[in-house]
Amino acid sequence: MLKKRRIISLFSGAGGLDLGFKKAGFETVWANDSDKSVFKTYTNYFKNTKFDQRSILEVPISEIPSKNVIGVIGGPPCQSWSIAGAKRGIKDERGLLFNEYIKVIKALRPLFFVAENVAGLTNKTNEEAFTAIKKKFNSLGYYVSTQLLNASDYGIPQDRKRVFIVGYNKKYFKQKFEFPPPLKIKKITLQESIGKLQDYKIGSNQIKNHDVSNVGFSYIYMSRNRIRNWNEQSFTILASERHIPLHPSSPKMIKVKKDVMRFVQNKATKYRRLSVRECANIQTFPSNFKFIYNHISQGYKMVGNAVPVKLAEVIAKKIAVDLKLKKPVI
Repeated sequence: MLKKRRIISLFSGAGGLDLGFKKAGFETVWANDSDKSVFKTYTNYFKNTKFDQRSILEVPISEIPSKNVIGVIGGPPCQSWSIAGAKRGIKDERGLLFNEYIKVIKALRPLFFVAENVAGLTNKTNEEAFTAIKKKFNSLGYYVSTQLLNASDYGIPQDRKRVFIVGYNKKYFKQKFEFPPPLKIKKITLQESIGKLQDYKIGSNQIKNHDVSNVGFSYIYMSRNRIRNWNEQSFTILASERHIPLHPSSPKMIKVKKDVMRFVQNKATKYRRLSVRECANIQTFPSNFKFIYNHISQGYKMVGNAVPVKLAEVIAKKIAVDLKLKKPVI
């Protein structure tokens, strides 16, 4: 049995994936993200983790901790692979970033790795690129498991579909990672997730990050319904303030015609987006997790880009169980 479950984190963001693994007993010893706006937030919570702010393209492999590191986690960008397959992706900067993730796996040969990305990676148009990614990991000696998961099935109060790629080192495992089935529990509603925050005024110092953006609404935003009721789950929390769902107390939107919605034209009606804290609750961050930002758009971006903490924890706990069955020499 492993006494310490030391891992490193790439493209760490605010640390949603890292926090889920921490709750499952893993320790992130080194993290990396070149987005300067996430540094204070990440290091404020993960005080013992060394955080490298350089682009992963600028970090020599020799400077990435490897001693007793058993896992690598992160969400490497896949947009360029999705657009035109592996060949185009290698030349594109975002493709280079994904290749850096692969390079780290090749150098460290961890017992396992976890990569998370957008649902579009599984589309038919991206089949060639996705297959190339899986083959690359397999060629490094890993059993590769992939699955499109909806956070809604795992105790998270939102419809959020994301692809997870989990690799198990064939040197230590005889089988691939099996994704946990959906939890047999009642789905968490917006009322259960953010209902209590109604007792606090927006901008109140009593609640961390209970701030709301007041930017306008684009025609794209107004093409769809953006409100879910209290007894429903949230729409996906995205990384842009302009695409944040509306608070469930808002009046219903009115459909004018196909792809055109509008607000009720009444001075007494109030429409507002979810606050950063409400979005964080929906992403299952704990209430003591403080997002530090200079502009509210940075707060929304950090929350929206994160892996829901409870979903990360579900995956991490399954990996922890599998590791207990092994006695690897590291």
